[in-house]
Amino acid sequence: MNKRTNQVVLILALNVFGFCCLVFGSFWLMNKIKLPSISSDVENTSEKNKLTLLGDTFSGYSTFRSQAFQEAVKKVGLNLRYEDEFDQTKRVQRLNQGQADLLVTTLDQFLKQKPQGKIVGLIDRTVGADAVILNTKKYPNLKSLLDLSQLVARDNRQQLTITFAGDTPSEYLALVLSTKFEAFKLSSFQVNKVADASDAWKVLQDPNQNVAVAVLWEPYVTQARQKGYTVVLSSKDAPGTIVDVIVASNRLIESQPEKISEFLAAYYRHIDAVIRDTSQLQAQIAKDGKLSVPDAEAVLQGIDFFTSIQAKDWLTDGTLDKRIKSTAAVLTLVGRMNEVPEKPKELYASALIGKAAENTQNLIKLVRTDNPELADRLVGKGQEIASTSTFNANQIENAPNIGNLQVQDEVEFATASMEITAKGKQTLNKLAQEIAEFNEQTVAVRVIGHTSGTGGVNSNQRLSQKRAEEVVAYLRDRRLKHKLVALGKGSSQPLPGISVNDPRNQRTEIRLVRVN
Repeated sequence: MNKRTNQVVLILALNVFGFCCLVFGSFWLMNKIKLPSISSDVENTSEKNKLTLLGDTFSGYSTFRSQAFQEAVKKVGLNLRYEDEFDQTKRVQRLNQGQADLLVTTLDQFLKQKPQGKIVGLIDRTVGADAVILNTKKYPNLKSLLDLSQLVARDNRQQLTITFAGDTPSEYLALVLSTKFEAFKLSSFQVNKVADASDAWKVLQDPNQNVAVAVLWEPYVTQARQKGYTVVLSSKDAPGTIVDVIVASNRLIESQPEKISEFLAAYYRHIDAVIRDTSQLQAQIAKDGKLSVPDAEAVLQGIDFFTSIQAKDWLTDGTLDKRIKSTAAVLTLVGRMNEVPEKPKELYASALIGKAAENTQNLIKLVRTDNPELADRLVGKGQEIASTSTFNANQIENAPNIGNLQVQDEVEFATASMEITAKGKQTLNKLAQEIAEFNEQTVAVRVIGHTSGTGGVNSNQRLSQKRAEEVVAYLRDRRLKHKLVALGKGSSQPLPGISVNDPRNQRTEIRLVRVN
């Protein structure tokens, strides 16, 4: 080997050695400073934009489960994972522990469970999807809540049963009735809590069960009505009773509020599309609930979805404050909460829905000229039914009974007079607030005056009528929109078990009746 060859070999060897050092050094340097790989960047971005939402199979939540909505969320850079968590307590625990970012639930459960989060959006109100059903098939005379007390007193051999799905709107609706109506007391019944409304529907139809009342949701409400059971009160009659909300964790609100804003914008944009064409959502409801087309349609008709405009109004004009206080009052009366929140505004964040409402407002401007009906629906109008103002007094007098509201204190009058005392006015002020909770388009009010047997029959009749009319006038002055009718009964209907001359017979009944 000559000198030139030795030089070439030496140069090649040095180059190879240098290359190896370069490669080794690069690997050492990358390991030392731990530079992220491209795939790691993608994974981190995906993880950062991921949202976990907890709910259940309620039809009002079908939007969140739909593939179309999942794709809509992806378009704004978010990756949504919806998970069923049927246990309300566990749902909140998972949010509190950081295993979820959002949850959907009812307002009463939000207040009861107290998650470490705030309401950021409103989903729906049920307007007939939930209802109280009386077992008229087994007890033919059971047509209203007024008949319950007589039935309970008569059936001493075996305690009557009420059945509903526990920890659901059905249970809350039962609590509402127990706090607002004279003849409906949960303590009078044996309570049979089941897992689902379908189970309660089966129990109601079982002739071997001593069930007087069931609280159901659609499509079983419609099926019960078709089979001859009495639907005594539904969420259409008290449309603010059951409200579903979107809750975001405090952690997410504080760290990434923009993600919530984008999520809400995508959700309400999807709802705007549903309002224009309900077929896609109806198909999703049928799929989720394994329902027939008519059953899915009945479910959808019983749910009133909030538009972003409506939701923003509720979150900013004090409506949600009132609903929180009213719901909390029911839960407090039955021992599910210790007190009504003093500062309801601390329980929700109103600013995050702003982008969604702006989007809907822009859409309304675009369609207002060519399609004013759609524009009204996007605002939240157009859901009303015929007004009760078309009904005359005679029709109200003969309308089917719902039940008597609880009169916590006496509607007091001056002796032998139709003048309402200061104490009586305080009682009526409270009753006016209770009546305002009911839908004036489906519920009217009979004010029924009674006297004791002391005095002449005719004078008692006139006095009871005048007193009832004074109560109606006072309630109207409280700006109630409901149709009110005054009826005087004199001393013709004394309370059971007491003498006709007993002063306790001097009373005023505030009876709700069904119209439309």
